[in-house]
Amino acid sequence: MEISGLFSSRRTEDFVMFSASHWIAIGLVGIVCLILYYSRFALRTHSGLRQTVRLLLAAILLCSEAGLHLWYLSQELWRTRSSLPLELCGITLLLSVIMLLTRSRLLYSFLFFAGIGGAFIALLTPNLVYPFPHFRFLLFFVAHGSIILASLYMTWVEGYRPTWKSLFFTMLGLNMVAALVFAANRLLDSNYMFLAHKPSTYSVLDYFGPYPYYLLVEEAFAFLIFLLMYMIFFWLPGRMKPGRRRQGRRSF
Repeated sequence: MEISGLFSSRRTEDFVMFSASHWIAIGLVGIVCLILYYSRFALRTHSGLRQTVRLLLAAILLCSEAGLHLWYLSQELWRTRSSLPLELCGITLLLSVIMLLTRSRLLYSFLFFAGIGGAFIALLTPNLVYPFPHFRFLLFFVAHGSIILASLYMTWVEGYRPTWKSLFFTMLGLNMVAALVFAANRLLDSNYMFLAHKPSTYSVLDYFGPYPYYLLVEEAFAFLIFLLMYMIFFWLPGRMKPGRRRQGRRSF
């Protein structure tokens, strides 16, 4: 593929889900997460390095969002109906930047579940048509991987922890966001967060029934994912090591 083709909105082939390039991209995100995990003690003891990593993550997220809009503009594709950051991952991306810069515990309580959960599902079933090595392919996996890394950084390095109440706080926050996005969809005749209909590409929503019932199933599915996340990351490790004093600051 020529350099110009890496950025062109025209394509000769489509992204193929669960292809080799898709699995490699997911694998690379997983490797970076593991590197962050095994570096957590070194980062905790070096305040300068810790701040550098935190600001670097914020910069990557901002550059990813800016790069997307610049690409839309360069290809004359920017539209209010489809280009605003009103998808769940677009919203959690911007909130992750604020969380990293302010170290907000309230945002962390929402983003640990909504950010990691939403970005993880997006990585598995991308709403993407451009294959590797197109700019949009690379940008997609960098942005969604960084959303996950932002909350993992706050957990493993800064020592933040969600609580059981955070599950319900996240569900309340998601419903408030969905209500606002629904109103924007009516105003713009758009389909942000797929609240008007399912995406044209394959997604987990294909298993949730027709509109509008899939919205209710999606909400139950989201709560189940968040519950599993809490149990895997916090509840089960705590049960396996009952004598170990829990460290770190607890969040909302």
